[in-house]
Amino acid sequence: MVSSLKSTVFLNKGLSLSLLTGLIISAASLYAPMANAAAIYKVVDEKTGQVTFTDRPQNYEQQAGKEISQTTLTTGNETNSSNSNSTESSQTASNAAPANDSTAKAAVNYQLTITEPSEERAYRRPAQSINVALQVQPALQAGASVRIYFDGNEVAQGLNATIATIDALPGAHTITAVIQSDKGQTLQQVARTVYVIQNNTTLQNNKKIAEQLLAYQNLPWHQKVMLKLRQKNGKQANSQSSKPMTSNAFTK
Repeated sequence: MVSSLKSTVFLNKGLSLSLLTGLIISAASLYAPMANAAAIYKVVDEKTGQVTFTDRPQNYEQQAGKEISQTTLTTGNETNSSNSNSTESSQTASNAAPANDSTAKAAVNYQLTITEPSEERAYRRPAQSINVALQVQPALQAGASVRIYFDGNEVAQGLNATIATIDALPGAHTITAVIQSDKGQTLQQVARTVYVIQNNTTLQNNKKIAEQLLAYQNLPWHQKVMLKLRQKNGKQANSQSSKPMTSNAFTK
């Protein structure tokens, strides 16, 4: 009987110690976040204006000329973890944004058309120039550009260009329009063949003038003088013949 009572008392004491230990651990776990989340106080020195932030305002309460006020700031790991999570989320979003932008740019399907010349045609050299006009659908995205080439040489950037034929040899030539990305990648390309022909009338006139100039340069100096006098007399005769004729009846 006595032994059973002793065992009962021992069990009650063990149970009480277990409960007490559990309560202490629970209180400590509850107190830890509160300690980590201590309030921050702002201390202002009224003489110097120096501002100090602290979580122990009692250290300044006994000092004269100190204005103490509580702020909305707190210390603790929860705020830091939330800030780090938000920072990681923003970084992830910012890292994903360029990929989405590049995907959107690559997904644009441009339609490039040469509206002028609308078909293969010939141009007379050097009297005519080649006018180039382009049309792009949809509108160009940021960073994209249009370049116009004549026989592989870039002649303009944009949707319009004028190409002189004076330096183009007679024959077939190629006009190429290219849409390029900001990295130089070709997004769309179209080409058109044109022909440059020599203006025979102009060529013959230029040839005749060149022959006359060469013949004049080969003349002796006295023949050049005589030729100039003839030209001068001829101009005077033409000017006199162009004057209106008056009747003698009116002059008398």
